Amino acid sequence: MSTLPEGWNMVVGLEVHTELKTNTKLFCGCANLFGDEPNTNVCPVCLGLPGSLPVLNATAVEFAIRIGLALHCDVRPSTFHRKNYFYPDQPKDYQISQYDEPINAEGYLDLPDGTRVRIERAHMEEDTGKTTHLGGTGRIHGSDESLVDYNRAGVPLVEIVSGPDIRSAAQARAYAAELRAILVASGASDGRMEEGSMRVDANVSVRRGEDAPFGTRCEIKNLNSLRSVQRAVEYEALRQITLLEAGGTVNQETRHWDEDAGKTHTLRSKEEAYDYRYFPEPDLVPLDPPAEQIAAIGAALGPMPAERRATLLALLGEGASDAQVDQALSAVEQGLDRFALAAIDAGAPALLSVARVANELAGTGAAGEQLPEADFAALLLMEHAGELSATQAKAVLGDLVAAGGGDPKEFAAQRGFEQLDTGALDAVLDEVIAAHPDEWARYCEGDDKLAGFFTGKVMAATKGQADGKAVNAGLRARKG
Repeated sequence: MSTLPEGWNMVVGLEVHTELKTNTKLFCGCANLFGDEPNTNVCPVCLGLPGSLPVLNATAVEFAIRIGLALHCDVRPSTFHRKNYFYPDQPKDYQISQYDEPINAEGYLDLPDGTRVRIERAHMEEDTGKTTHLGGTGRIHGSDESLVDYNRAGVPLVEIVSGPDIRSAAQARAYAAELRAILVASGASDGRMEEGSMRVDANVSVRRGEDAPFGTRCEIKNLNSLRSVQRAVEYEALRQITLLEAGGTVNQETRHWDEDAGKTHTLRSKEEAYDYRYFPEPDLVPLDPPAEQIAAIGAALGPMPAERRATLLALLGEGASDAQVDQALSAVEQGLDRFALAAIDAGAPALLSVARVANELAGTGAAGEQLPEADFAALLLMEHAGELSATQAKAVLGDLVAAGGGDPKEFAAQRGFEQLDTGALDAVLDEVIAAHPDEWARYCEGDDKLAGFFTGKVMAATKGQADGKAVNAGLRARKG
């Protein structure tokens, strides 16, 4: 929820750069890989050496069209331009981009709260290199020296520009989260903000009331987490309001977000389009994908996050708690709902499937995403049938992820996981109750929270081999 003073309204538009998940760069055959040794994935084309010529990556075009269709855009004939400016991270001193004729335009994105945010354009361009400033503050001003890595120069990007339709910092975060989920679902990008695959620039202004003219905007560059998006937008809006209420004016400029300090700082005065000196790229012909190709790409797109949310929530049912609904939404946001759906289709309960995905599988990162869905489903069926306790199932899941899949029965056998028979469990329950008479008396008098206490004691005594459901049933039976 926004903390803006009463009577003030913020206006936010986001520009999101997403790297495309191609094998090679946009105009050359250099590898598109994150984390390689600096300046090893370079060639005369992406370094802009004399005589080199760009050749457009066909897969990048397909991925750009996927993004446009997923965002309900009109896919149009487009052209490339040279965006000229001097900056050390761009070896050609210009960036090949799309200017007045983008490949995608006039789309929209619906947020989970029902708000529709217009997509003005989603155009193709090449990424820049990466500059590291050493010494001082880590910024270019005051640094002792700077290092440039051109591995990223030429990596294919799509820049997605929203309309100024976002009205709170929470909505800005929700937009970035929903867009990331759509990008991943389209297969065009991995959406890994921590690796720079998706970067957000936020344009923020404030005004007095919803019907007042837009104020002067400031752009916050290169926000690389959802948390940073929300914090930076909120801070910048409050900064502008404080300045205006003190009688000052807001200058249009580009600002840097300092995550540690929780503040924005002036980076440079805001450039306008004429500062960049665009002119048509003479070495690339206009791009005009056939209608048949666009239709085929659209037909191959799978369901987008909104549809997948609706599917998973319907399977959970109306009796799901708020926490369980949040788990389902989290599974979709992280692109892991396919595991829950596979387990549900195999016969596992929806609530159990969603909980294991959101609470355990989500924490395993990229390795968990590679786990075969059938193996995950088989594990949950074992847990549902009582062959494994919840604790044991979680341990086996960790083994499956580490191994890249396998038969959960074999992993369970390797760990020596066997459910206690009824007689053995009854004996342990009796021993635990006898050892804690005061707690048992309180439980019998109605202190149901102590069920967790006794379950924990039984699990410890059986080294996790007891079935939690059976333990709870035993406790209730003895309580009478």
